[in-house]
Amino acid sequence: MSEENALFEDFLMEAGSANFAFINQIHEYLTANGCTIKIQTAKNGYVVSYVHAKTKKVIANYVSRKKGLIMRIYGDNAGKYMAFLQGLPNDMAKAIEKASVCRRLIDPTKCNSRCPMGYSVTLNGREFQKCRYSSFMFLLNDESNPYIKSFLEHELAERNA
Repeated sequence: MSEENALFEDFLMEAGSANFAFINQIHEYLTANGCTIKIQTAKNGYVVSYVHAKTKKVIANYVSRKKGLIMRIYGDNAGKYMAFLQGLPNDMAKAIEKASVCRRLIDPTKCNSRCPMGYSVTLNGREFQKCRYSSFMFLLNDESNPYIKSFLEHELAERNA
């Protein structure tokens, strides 16, 4: 067994049985569609990232938090599937609304020039300019999991186009 496979198995055990099936489903989907996995250990657990083969950029990663396991999605193409974002459940929409503002989008001198631009999204008729690193962070649960998978499908389709 490779070290990466062993680390993934350890991550699955740490994630708990409630998330086991969903994590495996996402792992199989992303790796079958050309993404590679990168696993690192961090202070609060594992950081599991999926790198898109064509763009060489991370499409998503899992992050451990006190409230549970979170998936961060890098929605670089979110503007192309705004209709999908409009249909997110309230808790997921609130997570986007509460996310940090992208200071670089508002005033490029307010953030490090090496920091990538965030996202401009419209939810419920309101426009938000959110940080790339915090805008699409969703707690794994029965309500959000199908939307997380659909979000990844939309983003992957746009990256592959």
